[in-house]
Amino acid sequence: MKRGYWLAGAALVISSSVVVAQRAPESILPGAANTPAPAPAPATPAPTQSPTASGEVVQPLPSAPAPVDTSGISLGDIPSVEELESMTAAELDEALGLRPRYDIPPAARRATREIGIIAPAEGGLPTGSLARQPASIVRAALGAVQGPMVSRWGHILMRRALASRLDAPQGMGPVEFATLRARALNSMGEYAAARALVQDIDTANYSPALTRAAIDAYVGTSDIVGACPAVRLGKGDEETPRWAMLEGICAAFAGESQRAQNDLRRLLSRAEGDARLDVLLAQRFAGAAGEGRRAVTIEWDGSGDLTPWRFAMANALGEPIPEDLTDDLDNSMLISSALTPALSAGQRIRGADVAAASGVLSARAIVDLYSLLYAEREQAGEDPALPVASRLRSAYVDPSPAERIAAIRDVWNGSDDEYGRYVLTAYAAARVTPSADFADDSGDLIASMLTAGLDRDAMRWANAVDEGSLGWALLALANPQGGTVTDGQLDTFFDDDESTRSRKSRMLLAGLAGLGRVGQDEIAEYSDRLEMNFTAPTRWTRMIDKAAEVNNGALVAYLAGLGMQGTSWDQMTARHLYHIVSALNAVGMEAEARMIAAEAVARA
Repeated sequence: MKRGYWLAGAALVISSSVVVAQRAPESILPGAANTPAPAPAPATPAPTQSPTASGEVVQPLPSAPAPVDTSGISLGDIPSVEELESMTAAELDEALGLRPRYDIPPAARRATREIGIIAPAEGGLPTGSLARQPASIVRAALGAVQGPMVSRWGHILMRRALASRLDAPQGMGPVEFATLRARALNSMGEYAAARALVQDIDTANYSPALTRAAIDAYVGTSDIVGACPAVRLGKGDEETPRWAMLEGICAAFAGESQRAQNDLRRLLSRAEGDARLDVLLAQRFAGAAGEGRRAVTIEWDGSGDLTPWRFAMANALGEPIPEDLTDDLDNSMLISSALTPALSAGQRIRGADVAAASGVLSARAIVDLYSLLYAEREQAGEDPALPVASRLRSAYVDPSPAERIAAIRDVWNGSDDEYGRYVLTAYAAARVTPSADFADDSGDLIASMLTAGLDRDAMRWANAVDEGSLGWALLALANPQGGTVTDGQLDTFFDDDESTRSRKSRMLLAGLAGLGRVGQDEIAEYSDRLEMNFTAPTRWTRMIDKAAEVNNGALVAYLAGLGMQGTSWDQMTARHLYHIVSALNAVGMEAEARMIAAEAVARA
């Protein structure tokens, strides 16, 4: 309505100016021709045009323009000159209705159904998994996912459940459902998956919340230009400097270089303190498009903390970040660096261990990254990851099994995040022939293989591990053929357990109980011995048990992900593990249940 007032007022001003111009015309004729003529007599309405006797057509005199109806219009709603001058070009386009609404022809637009990137035939969950579920449960489960998960396999399961092509639950709009999933993926560090998910929806259908989630995904992958459709066409309600900077960047890449320069220059004049660095990075990025060739000097001195925006912009621009700002990157930035193809292999490897341990990078992906660094070793110079890449090559191709295992140990011992290195050596461990000579390393080798789901390769060690050892415990959980564990085997493992507060024993009992591989008598006996209780109910345990009871795999996966949030396995309880493994096993996700249970014992 306000825009209508403005436009009507503008029409009033324009038509008024025309009338004034008609009242005081300026003659361009010289001399006597400039003498005013007498005022004409009032004219009577002209008859219908008819030819005169000479055949000429007499034209009627022009009538005065119809007055503009200004009733109900408040002149106070019309922006002042100062307000107009302060508006960006995007704000003017929005006010005048010039902003485009669609970037896809009508025949190519997609319905907001089955949103996702993994079809059921590709390993995704069934499309109608949540169609009849109450929206409140799904909203609560996904809305509470606000960080990483302690389990690599739990992360992988959650990513598959979030990225599957699914219909929205009953009572929830498909755009809201997609927004909740994209937010959850972003919070897990799965920026690439979140970006692919939001791209499955036409930009014209975006809500403000989905627009924000989409921009977070694009920034997380350092794909700044990729965010432009969401910025220029999406329904954004952000009144933030980030949004204004993106508008300027996107205008530059749309061929509106002058407009972009003006908007960013205005934004820079208002920025204070270290906020100027953000705008300077945006100006540098916008200058790479069109004719915006303007030298921009980036000065990091006094820039404060390294924010996700600065990290993404610097990576996209190839702008070196001072070492004192990168010494203590958080996990989200480390994961983002591992996923950014604009960085060198050495720069990406810095975050590869964290990304692999969390589940973002697969075993094949992290091996490819180290292989790339080794292939570029002449250009890598003194890269600290190069010796690891060299030892990793030996772990795969050395003809001596003992030397391969020695190389694997060297790879494990070279990182603070040992579990990420276990992922790196998974396929190398699978190439080792089982032997009693390597019994001391069997537990770690089996744990490494299971990070990549190589359960059948791991089972080759069944006759080479000692009963009650770590390797035996992992195989008892990971065995795809099932089987039961006896009281004597459990007793041997518990007696030799040196973990803090017998956490490995607790996780082993919880995993075996959830998989149904230990009897009720043993559960009762060792629960008392370890002072734990699987059956004490909570609101979350009741929800996940009910979801398993009705055989809803998608909801079980979401609730399992909710129960595995955290940054350390110290935050995971055996009771939670029992309900997660039991529920997954009940809905047919037995493979994921086995891998999560084995990981819990390995990392406890």
